[in-house]
Amino acid sequence: MIVHPKPNLLNVLISLKGSIAKRIARRTVMVTALASLIVLIENQHPALFSRVNATPFTLLGISLSIFMSFRNNACYERWWEGRKAWGQVIIEIRSFIRESCVIADRQLRESLLLNLCGYAHALNARLRGEDELHVARKWVPGVSALPTHNISDAILQETGRICSRLAEENTISEWRYMALEQRLHGLSEAQAVCERIKSTPLPFPYTLLLHRTIYIFCVLLPFAMAQPLGWLAPIFTAIVSYTFFGLDAISDELEDPFGHDENDLPTDAMVRTIEREILSAAGHTDLPAPLQPVDFVLS
Repeated sequence: MIVHPKPNLLNVLISLKGSIAKRIARRTVMVTALASLIVLIENQHPALFSRVNATPFTLLGISLSIFMSFRNNACYERWWEGRKAWGQVIIEIRSFIRESCVIADRQLRESLLLNLCGYAHALNARLRGEDELHVARKWVPGVSALPTHNISDAILQETGRICSRLAEENTISEWRYMALEQRLHGLSEAQAVCERIKSTPLPFPYTLLLHRTIYIFCVLLPFAMAQPLGWLAPIFTAIVSYTFFGLDAISDELEDPFGHDENDLPTDAMVRTIEREILSAAGHTDLPAPLQPVDFVLS
């Protein structure tokens, strides 16, 4: 995620960090070059463009803008829902830390808390398509014996079994067990939300139609602008194509908010926050430093 101080006018014009310009530069340059070629042809053969009218492009541009707005809103909603789900993970783990204070066995409580730290690392890896088992092994010593198809959920199940055993042994009261179980349920719910976002992309025909329409519009636009604007047509074509290609590329990034793109959620930083709070609750003093933005990017 980009963490940038409030930009001034100069930064707005020249900043590339967090900008989508790098991803769409080739497409924009190609369309601008095509527009220059069309203007050159129009200057030599003006009769070829005498019947070209800009009205259809105006109508198509308005429709395309509305269509892109719907898609951008849908993709941003996925990004924001993912952020709320990770916020719930932090809330539930903090609540578990507070409610687990009744467990007298300090070593057992620390083991439970470290399980949740391993859970956070495993969930982050799962959403990024990385090795859950590898990242969880540091925090959960017996994780290799758990079912491997969903390590993060298996850690929650194991933690729930330990809490259930404590209740059966009257180590904790029944209502305290229910409170701890409620925290685990909240974590499972947040994980399900993240998995739904990860495994259910926007309908492909919907995205494909928008991609094709943007390319068609940007390629045909210079034909309508060549005669009335002359050599200004490539400039306006570059501006329009930058806007449409940029909005399309931003939507692609936000559709999957759990990756490593610059504008994805800073899940590494959130996992580090969880790690620090769990280690502090377990009595550790040598806490890892919070993650800071590197070149304005917080991972």
